[in-house]
Amino acid sequence: MTLSVQLKHRFPGLTLDVAFQAAPGVTALFGRSGSGKTTVVNAVAGLLRPDSGLITAQGVTLFNGKINLLPHQRRLGYVFQEARLFPHLTVRANLKYGAFFAQTSGDFAQIVDLLGIESLLARHPGALSGGEKQRVAIGRALLTNPRILLMDEPLAALDEPRKAEILPYIERLRDRAIPVLYVSHSVSEIARIAHSVVVLDQGRVLQQGPVRQVFSDPALAPHLGLREAGSVLQAVIAAHDPDGLTRLDTAAGPIWLPHVDAPPGTRIHVRIAAEDIVLSRDRPHGLSALNILTVQVATITLTDGPSALIQLRAGPDLLLARITRRSVLALDLHPGQPVHAILKSVAVAPGDIGKH
Repeated sequence: MTLSVQLKHRFPGLTLDVAFQAAPGVTALFGRSGSGKTTVVNAVAGLLRPDSGLITAQGVTLFNGKINLLPHQRRLGYVFQEARLFPHLTVRANLKYGAFFAQTSGDFAQIVDLLGIESLLARHPGALSGGEKQRVAIGRALLTNPRILLMDEPLAALDEPRKAEILPYIERLRDRAIPVLYVSHSVSEIARIAHSVVVLDQGRVLQQGPVRQVFSDPALAPHLGLREAGSVLQAVIAAHDPDGLTRLDTAAGPIWLPHVDAPPGTRIHVRIAAEDIVLSRDRPHGLSALNILTVQVATITLTDGPSALIQLRAGPDLLLARITRRSVLALDLHPGQPVHAILKSVAVAPGDIGKH
C-alpha cells in the first residue's frame, strides 16, 4: 500500500482512533462534520502530532511516536478549501514556487496541460474564478513532486457551476501514479472521482473499501442520509442515439441517459439514487421509463421509518432501491428473487456520471 495510517488522538469530546491503507488512485475520507476527516489529513501532513500511531507514505515513515517529520520534510502536496495563492504573483510564478520549493523542475508543461491552465499563466489570482484558482492550487501542489496529494474539501467553497468545471480535471489525477487522499462530505462527488472510500463516524472507521461496494451497503444509508443513499453502476458507452440519448451497456442490461459527452467505448460509472429506482415482479409494459434492468434481490433491510432498502445484484454490481415496507409485503420480496429495476433516464444528473 502507498499510504498507511494508524493513529490515536484524544480531543475534548472526541477520541480519534483510525486505521486504513490507501493504494494509488483516489481514496476518499467521508463523514459528517466533526467525524475527524480533517484531523486525519492534518496528521498525515504533519500539521498535527497525534498521541500515538504510525503513518507511512511510499515506504517512508512520517510518524511513529519517535519519528515525526516536519511538514516540509514529508514531501506531501496539500490543497485546502481555499486556494491560498500568492496574490502578488502571477499564476506562472505561483506554479514555479511549488517547483522551487521541491528543488526540482518537475513536469511543468505536462501539469499545466493536465489542468487546462495554460491560458491563465500570465494572470494574477484576483482575475481568476474560484474553479480556476483551485486548478492552479492543485498544479502548485503537484509541482512540489509530492509522495501523496492531500485534498481537504477542495470544492466546498465553490458553487455548482464551478464544481462542474473542476471535477473533470480532478478525474484526470486518477491516471497519475501519485495517490490522492481526498476529504469530502459529498456523496456524489466521491462516487464520481474516488476508487475507494473510508467512512468515518465519531472518530472511528465505520466502513472502508471500493466505492461501489461501500455505497451500495444498506447499513451505511443512515450515515449517508436516506435521500443520499444509492449505488454506483459500471457501464460502457455503446452509442449516441439521434434523439439525444446515450445508450450504456451494463451487466444488468442497456440503459439510456441524456447525452453523455464521451465517445463510444468509454468506460464510465453512474451513481443511481436509491429513491429513483422502482421495482416490479414482472417486466412492465406501457411505461414512459426506458430503463428496465433484470436484477436479483440480495438483501432486504427495514429502516426505522416506513421504508425499506433493497440491495439488488446486477452481475458484478450492486444496486440499492428504497421502497416502502408495504411494497415489500405486496411484492412478497425475498433474497434470491429475480425482479425488474426501473429507472427514469432523466433521474440521473450529469454530475453523477464519471469516467473510470
